[in-house]
Amino acid sequence: MSIADRVRVKDVELLSKRHYELKSATFDYRRANGEWQTQVREVYDRGNGAALLPYNLTTRSVVLVRQFRYPAFANGHDDLLIEAAAGMLDDAEPEARIRAEAEEEIGYRLAHVRKVFEAFTSPGAVTEKLHCFVAEYDAAMRIGDGGGLADEGEDIEVIELSIDDALAMISDGRIVDAKTIMLLQYAALHLFR
Repeated sequence: MSIADRVRVKDVELLSKRHYELKSATFDYRRANGEWQTQVREVYDRGNGAALLPYNLTTRSVVLVRQFRYPAFANGHDDLLIEAAAGMLDDAEPEARIRAEAEEEIGYRLAHVRKVFEAFTSPGAVTEKLHCFVAEYDAAMRIGDGGGLADEGEDIEVIELSIDDALAMISDGRIVDAKTIMLLQYAALHLFR
């Protein structure tokens, strides 16, 4: 049985359409015991995105970014976030978008990027699916300083860390971004063995 056989959408109300869309959905859901239950959920649709972890096996290093994130600040995080480079797809193919983000945010033109997984970032309320990539890098691939696009409000610091330091930063709470944790764990399990 398809999950679509267990969902009957009754109403979808647009609550906000500023930068992205916030909707309220009312639907009937058939529970595992066969009973139908009416539920209401707010859904934030910001589109899908792509994230990238550049790595260098020779130097055992990765490239991350550090930047301000207002939602994290509003939730009590009093520091810049350390993250994998990422961006919204905006109708681009995931690989094309992540290549552009690599140049804009970290200043690297990467030869080969490889998609390693997809993940829903917060499926209880957000529609976003993130396409996650890894790519080998070296100093010869550096084409600029990175830093993002100022007209999009980006003020990004590029940081190069050893994989061991990056993993330690997860353990001690300096890296708290989910996409970054997932990509670093992937690298620890599959790239830096």
